[in-house]
Amino acid sequence: MNIKPFFLDALPQLSFGVLLTFSSCIGQTFFISLFAGEIRNELNFSHGMFGTLYSCATLISAIIFLWLGKLTDEFDLFLMGAFTLIALSVFSIIIANANTLLILFLSLFGLRLLGQSLLGHIVVVSMARWYEKKRGRALSIASLGHSIGEAILPMLIAFFLTFLTWREIWVGISICVAMIFFPISYYFSKYLKHQGIKSSKSISIKKQVVSGNSWNRSQVLKDLRFYLLMPGILSSPFIITGVLFHQVHLVETKSWSLTMFASCYPLFALSTTIMTLVSGWLVDKLSAVHLLRFYLLPLGIGLLLLANTDKFYAAPVFMILMGASAGAANIILSTLWVELYGNKYLGSIRSMCFAMLVLSTSMASGLMGFLIDMGITLESQLTTLSIYIFVCSISFAILTPSLVKYRSPPSLS
Repeated sequence: MNIKPFFLDALPQLSFGVLLTFSSCIGQTFFISLFAGEIRNELNFSHGMFGTLYSCATLISAIIFLWLGKLTDEFDLFLMGAFTLIALSVFSIIIANANTLLILFLSLFGLRLLGQSLLGHIVVVSMARWYEKKRGRALSIASLGHSIGEAILPMLIAFFLTFLTWREIWVGISICVAMIFFPISYYFSKYLKHQGIKSSKSISIKKQVVSGNSWNRSQVLKDLRFYLLMPGILSSPFIITGVLFHQVHLVETKSWSLTMFASCYPLFALSTTIMTLVSGWLVDKLSAVHLLRFYLLPLGIGLLLLANTDKFYAAPVFMILMGASAGAANIILSTLWVELYGNKYLGSIRSMCFAMLVLSTSMASGLMGFLIDMGITLESQLTTLSIYIFVCSISFAILTPSLVKYRSPPSLS
């Protein structure tokens, strides 16, 4: 795959990306949900109540991100990354001191907006602009920070919860972000700027190249293909968010322990890592469009397995299959918009798409929580979602010929 020479040539840039993607884990559902049981018990929330609060915070963060994500087309990405880390540290302190519904909502909003949305967005935009022919490989390596976080953070949190309160852990998180992640990020940004790596609008490491087939957000909204793609694209984050958010309930209904389930996260991370690297190479060789029809299939199979057995072997197998789809999605969806619509307005287009993705995830936790409260078992929900996954894969295969065909941006007049 020629990963090693490429990695050595771009080590500082890729390290910057890995750092930001690792830091983004703080705002991801898999991380926040590890504290769900303690938060619900201390503040006396039901599954549905906490799920709704989390959904509303995520929903509003997605709306704000529609505007915030556009700034990556105009402003210095290094500066935005540093500011985001400091703000993330502040919101970690806020959740550590949350004693009211309003403060908890505010902290969840900040963590979701900055962690889940903005940090990862900065990495994708920077890698897509800095690299042309090896965009897939750059994104795959930079995404490893997220896989590293998924591998080690759940076990670390489960360990610390045995002798620390959830509030004390969040204080420690805030200190780590401010005293470790921010200084390292600042060092990388200064070094890269000294080496002549710029982060202004549409700059490439090799040369200033902007695709001549660049669509803006308004033109994308006139493309029928975009609307046909979104139901399938939104399915994976919706399902993964819902399952991981309710992982405590899943563990309880299957008579597993949270520690045992958390021990499966390294398998999820390993699977995600392998598929991220493989997908980066495949995207550069075959294109994201041609891979689109395949990436959801492992998740669909995993959901069927998890829905139909209480044996613990289903947990690690599900984690591996889910990780395969998640790893492929990291690269395929990040490069799909560049292939279809160019990179000049990538920040604006991706922020719109990601906001829609976040909107879907915001509904997942609340909807699945209320269905649980109504007596609809998680197993029944997982079976239905697996069927939907297979339907989406078929629709991607049908759409492929129209996606491959070159299309110029439509006129806005």
